[in-house]
Amino acid sequence: MSIKFLRVGVASCGIASGADGVMNLLKEKAGNTPVIGVGCIGHCYAEPIVEAVLDDGSSIFYRDVKPVDADIDNILACGEENRFEIPEARRKKEKVMVLALAGKVDPTNFDDYIANGGYEGLKRALSLTPEEVVNEMKLSGLRGRGGGGFPTGMKWSFLAAKQAEEKILICNADEGDPGAFMDRSLMESVPHQVLEGMLIAAYATGATKLFIYCRAEYPMAIKHLKIAIEQIYENKLNVINGRALEINIKEGAGAFVCGEETSLIASLEGKRGTPRFRPPFPTDSGYLGHPTMINNVETYGNVPVILRNGGAEYAKIGTEGSKGTKLFALAGDLKNPGLIEVPMGTTLAEIVFEIGGADPAEVKAVQTGGPSGGCIPVELFNTPVDYDSLKALGAIMGSGGMIVIGKNRCMVETARYFLDFTHRESCGKCTFCRIGTTRMFETLERIVAGKGKPEDITLLEELGKKIKAGSLCGLGQTAPNPVLATLRYYRHEYEAHVNDHVCEALQCNALVKLKLDQSKCVKCRMCIKNCPVDAISDDFVIDADKCTRCNSCMDVCPKKAISRVSE
Repeated sequence: MSIKFLRVGVASCGIASGADGVMNLLKEKAGNTPVIGVGCIGHCYAEPIVEAVLDDGSSIFYRDVKPVDADIDNILACGEENRFEIPEARRKKEKVMVLALAGKVDPTNFDDYIANGGYEGLKRALSLTPEEVVNEMKLSGLRGRGGGGFPTGMKWSFLAAKQAEEKILICNADEGDPGAFMDRSLMESVPHQVLEGMLIAAYATGATKLFIYCRAEYPMAIKHLKIAIEQIYENKLNVINGRALEINIKEGAGAFVCGEETSLIASLEGKRGTPRFRPPFPTDSGYLGHPTMINNVETYGNVPVILRNGGAEYAKIGTEGSKGTKLFALAGDLKNPGLIEVPMGTTLAEIVFEIGGADPAEVKAVQTGGPSGGCIPVELFNTPVDYDSLKALGAIMGSGGMIVIGKNRCMVETARYFLDFTHRESCGKCTFCRIGTTRMFETLERIVAGKGKPEDITLLEELGKKIKAGSLCGLGQTAPNPVLATLRYYRHEYEAHVNDHVCEALQCNALVKLKLDQSKCVKCRMCIKNCPVDAISDDFVIDADKCTRCNSCMDVCPKKAISRVSE
């Protein structure tokens, strides 16, 4: 069987692994066989990935491809080396709808998108009345994928009902959660799908101007969006109801708080990104006082799917209160990190163990919802992933970041890590958030440093509840979640730190020391040579006062004679 064409995943994750070099070499050696650069294929752990599409329509995937002749020749010969089979569990558990074209089409090729059903959703929308389009969205049950989970159709109806000369539509592409890359991948891979969703929303609501607020750290996403916008202009797809809609991209400066809609609007207006009181809600008075509606990237990515197939068909997927599919960025202590799409209601166990390939014996918890989410213990992994079930556990869906935490991780340190991020990202407007998160972080710093007191645990709980109740925006209202959730499920670890000065995971440097087992030591001196602070004597004894617990000696010891132990 001969090769019809080759696809190379050249999204950011692929390029970071050397996929651009692979594609260049393939183009040199493939002769008349087309080589197409596509977006994210989703299997980040296997990058660079090459897909050989054969004459009969079947595909052979190759993983970890290096830009050298041996690997490329193997692919062109449809050889066995580096062949990659998509895990069966992933094929069974995933339901690819929003990501159906990711990794299949050239993100910069308008005709490629059209040939694969692109703008069919817009075409159908234009055959309906705006009210009928809004009703399709309500019927679908789609809820906002940015984290809030507000019913999308209802939000659209608010803007549609406004009588105004100017109405603004915004795409929130300010994806700021550490470990999250759903929106980036979608914009890099199928920018036209996101824009099609926005055009459908503009028709349904009567919006007159469109903005995409994208963080500047996403240069490839911005590049592909700009190309797609020009193609939309060339093909006059932005002409809705006889009016040419303007589509603008605003590059954000990376402030996490600008993911909150009123902060985003302030930044878009050229002001400092801080939230404001609501009401008035943006659909009443938003950008420059105009009625304004904001949805995130994944929400708009769902819209063409819904309009093509119908809201009722979409609503058949998921749970009673959470319809459709959800994109998740899997990261952390697991075998198969990457981008996945599963039906709402899929359990955490199915995602983490079956799709992610994590070892059940080595997993302690999973963090959902980014730095403002909550840590859910492995004992509760039979919980279905939907808005209400996660909220009941003290976590949130968030935008879709999911970080697996292994048993070698300290939950107190994990909470400290996330509070370090959120307290720095506070805009400072609210006293509760500005000072409260800082005091929580300082308290956690004391505890992991071995200087905690029993009353610190009580202080964390009191501060967390007050910050959630008194903060103005979603950043402050959710920032305490990592602490409150870990206190709820892992209180014994806090108590061990405070009462016994012990870190059970041996992760907090102030509560551990390094021990060299003389019976295993072969006197190779590798530890001595690599210690940056000369903490190991010539008779192979570690000076605990000098040692910084950097683990350099552990890493180089050929006999694993050095280990971390409790103080």
